[in-house]
Amino acid sequence: MSRPNILLVMADQLAPHFTSTYGHPVVSTPHLDALAARGTRFDAMYCHSPLCAPARFTMLAGRSVSAIGAWDNAAEFPASAPTIAHHLQAAGHRTILTGKMHFVGPDQMHGFEERLTTDIYPADFAWTPDWDAPRERFDKWFHNMDPLREAGPAVTTHQIDYDEEVGYTARRKLHDLARDGDERPFLLVASFINPHDPYVARPEWWDRYDDDAIDLPDPVDESALDAHSLRVRAGIQADTVGFTEGQTRAARRGYYANTSYVDDWLGRLVATLEETGLADDTVVMVTADHGDHLGDRGLWYKMTFYERSLRVPLVMAGPGVANRTVPNVASHLDILPTVLDAATDGGPWREQAHDLEGRSLWPLASGDDDEISEATAEYAAEMTSHPMFMIRRDNLKYIHCDTDPPLLYDLDVDPLERTNLAAHEDHSHAAAAFAEEVAARWDSDAIRERVLASQRARHTVHRAMDHTAGLHSWDHLPANDVANHYVRNHQDVVEASLRSRLEVSRKRP
Repeated sequence: MSRPNILLVMADQLAPHFTSTYGHPVVSTPHLDALAARGTRFDAMYCHSPLCAPARFTMLAGRSVSAIGAWDNAAEFPASAPTIAHHLQAAGHRTILTGKMHFVGPDQMHGFEERLTTDIYPADFAWTPDWDAPRERFDKWFHNMDPLREAGPAVTTHQIDYDEEVGYTARRKLHDLARDGDERPFLLVASFINPHDPYVARPEWWDRYDDDAIDLPDPVDESALDAHSLRVRAGIQADTVGFTEGQTRAARRGYYANTSYVDDWLGRLVATLEETGLADDTVVMVTADHGDHLGDRGLWYKMTFYERSLRVPLVMAGPGVANRTVPNVASHLDILPTVLDAATDGGPWREQAHDLEGRSLWPLASGDDDEISEATAEYAAEMTSHPMFMIRRDNLKYIHCDTDPPLLYDLDVDPLERTNLAAHEDHSHAAAAFAEEVAARWDSDAIRERVLASQRARHTVHRAMDHTAGLHSWDHLPANDVANHYVRNHQDVVEASLRSRLEVSRKRP
């Protein structure tokens, strides 16, 4: 099939390290394992910015944080930024989104023809950081240690409620796509909020794991922590409120349980493709927006360039996808050209796509070789006062912030990033070369001024909008055409019944 469908399944805050697909000895993700067993697993995939909204915006647009102003979780995603959905819609695909995408601003579609759920987070500027007062906490929305104290089983939470809706609407849309007679290929993005904290799981997933089997992070040596790790620890109150071994074990258990929960939804979506006869014509891709430290370095959540925070899974399977493991370094910036190559068979989208900063991974996914093995990342949100930059090339990772000493790690010999090589004599040439590259690639002073100007403007707008809360909301309101659902008086009962019927696929195993 020259123009396959694309099913893109996203988890939130899922580090690949905590899946059986990527070798974790405790966490069970059999459905992701099954995709990898028949498809391609990317082993060095990174988000471009380790925070929800910037990660998603840069992935959808194929452009960097500084290129589109995707500074933080309250930065407006420009309506003028073409996305994967825009390009595929122009190429003749149906484009559907269900679940979280953390769009900020009045444009809540960004090229998607249909959006089946509202978002789980606000669409306004309420969560804007303040680099004019970088040490000031915003208790209403800053992370703290509460999620560790809350970790445990529960019948439901707002996150479970949300993901149940995401999974249900995704499955129902696949049924609709199979029976509505529209022959256009589709892009369906199903984006779950789990296993994002607060690490609370339903009992049937919580009970899949045992406290005694939960692995724990290394003890924290605060004297060895870098400047940004210390800022993050202070920002999330890990250095003052702190956390216990029992809380760590419970939080990890909840995270593992919710990882299995999302994996179960992945299995149901793949089974739905099979039962509807869509599987042979659909490329399935699974990724996440960023990872979670889960206590490593005494840190939780994301917001750093360390592996647990920055790396994401990427597994692809379906028509044209080879059965292999790819070691090349890549990033979210590569997702847009990859999806468009997969969906359009190298079609004319390249003529309309300008200023993309990534490369297509489709040749690697389809069995070819690629000598490129590098990625960049940017961070310009809370818990810093200056922009941060990362370059990963082959085995080396370099991290720069104007306020901090540089960091350099050799991930082949030091995968936990415990030894900073930036000041080591044997690595002085590499560190100097990376420093020159950072200076040439990014104007840190100019970017900082742009961030400050954006923050000040958004604070002003938010103060004004706060006075009219609820009257002018940007939050997405999903369409619900109940006048034409099921059977209505203007419809023939028999015709409605036949139209909604979907036969068992002959392709089903």
